[in-house]
Amino acid sequence: MAKTIGRPSKYKDEYCDQAEKLCRLGAKDTELAEFFNVSTSTLNLWKIEHEEFSESLKKGKIVSDAVVSEALFKRASGFSYMEEIGFKCKRYDEEGRQIEIVETKMVARIQPPDSTACIFWLKNRRPNEWREKQEINVTGDMPAEISEKINQIKAKYNDKK
Repeated sequence: MAKTIGRPSKYKDEYCDQAEKLCRLGAKDTELAEFFNVSTSTLNLWKIEHEEFSESLKKGKIVSDAVVSEALFKRASGFSYMEEIGFKCKRYDEEGRQIEIVETKMVARIQPPDSTACIFWLKNRRPNEWREKQEINVTGDMPAEISEKINQIKAKYNDKK
């Protein structure tokens, strides 16, 4: 029987379910390590040594990422929803005294598209078309009059220095 070197692993099979649930709630690896009371390097080692643990992390993160992605898409494209609102009403009791009561009512609301969410979505989904800095490659010769005008502007600029 071969001896193992180092202290025994703190890993337990039930960590898979716990890790998946934490990832669904948006936990990052540093937060998982803190929850399991281990270092992030130990957590990374568990991912390598225990395939089921690694898969549970991926599964949980995919779910939470999908929820956030859907919310961002809704925010970017606009949506409608129902909201329950409360309002005060004046009524009279059996003895004729005026009383205030609160009634509730469902109201349809519209959330218009949010331009910041649109920009964020497009910059990530279509970076070539929506990044801040566009790279344009120009090939061919410049017409002589444009080249001459650029040289004149450069000369004026250099003279001012």
